[in-house]
Amino acid sequence: MRAFISYSHRDSSALERLHVHLAALRREGRIEAWFDREILAGSVLDDEIRSELEVADLFLLLVSPDFIASDYCVEQEMRRALERHDAGDARVVPIIVEPCDWASMNALRRLKAVPVDGKPVSEWTNANTAYLNVVQELRRIIDAKHIPDVALSEPKVRASTRDKSPRYRVKRDFDEIDRSDFRETAFTTIKTYFENAAQEIDTLEGLRSRFVDRGRTAFGCTIVNQERKGGTAHITVHCRGSSYALGDIYYSFSENAPDNTANGALNIAADDYEQYLTATMSMFGREHDRLNSDQAAVYLWNQFIDQAGISPG
Repeated sequence: MRAFISYSHRDSSALERLHVHLAALRREGRIEAWFDREILAGSVLDDEIRSELEVADLFLLLVSPDFIASDYCVEQEMRRALERHDAGDARVVPIIVEPCDWASMNALRRLKAVPVDGKPVSEWTNANTAYLNVVQELRRIIDAKHIPDVALSEPKVRASTRDKSPRYRVKRDFDEIDRSDFRETAFTTIKTYFENAAQEIDTLEGLRSRFVDRGRTAFGCTIVNQERKGGTAHITVHCRGSSYALGDIYYSFSENAPDNTANGALNIAADDYEQYLTATMSMFGREHDRLNSDQAAVYLWNQFIDQAGISPG
């Protein structure tokens, strides 16, 4: 999905952080983010921008006082984005980065803004948690395929240039390098999820958390539920790195667990088309047959917080 990012240059730091948090989606080939820094020297700025406004599937508006004050952002980029949104050709997502009077703008207040409840990124205790919420919403949009297909009445040649979704699946064999790359990417996704989720948990009343990075192949996390007697949970997660590893990604519900113990594991499997993870627990056998990296992160996080008497909302 091709995304056009509209922003005020005064908000370049917010653009950089969003770009970092979109890394996993880009690596998966699920989003291609464009903004005006992509314009090559010597190109005509307005022509390049107008061209991108016509081919984008998704418009991300970094809304701030400076964005609202920019005639170009509002009258040129946002106006055209909303026209295509209303026509069903694209989707517009306002990302509120700073407190501003965006809700008074009829064009914006009718749209669902992110982060959750339109709370500005700058007002979150940890901005990474806010951007995580933004990315999770974008994943839902992409997964649900909210962007409509090109109208059937349009010429077929036009549809082929605008519909970037793959039409075919190609069978392939996965070798050990593919497996290793998938393992490392999945471990990084899970590790990042735990770090961000732990920071968010730590802002909630009655709960405390600590994330510990133990290097390339391990991390740990602790949660204390102060509302419950014995409401402390630990987890240590290892990525396969030795001959006696107990899974591709395996975990123990204890603090500083050695890499030769495990309560469960996430193991790599593959069909003819793609690799995925299966979840197993040592006492109960296989639990989930197929998980992508993000689903595995959520699955493992929920297993962990359940040990402290916490359930997802």
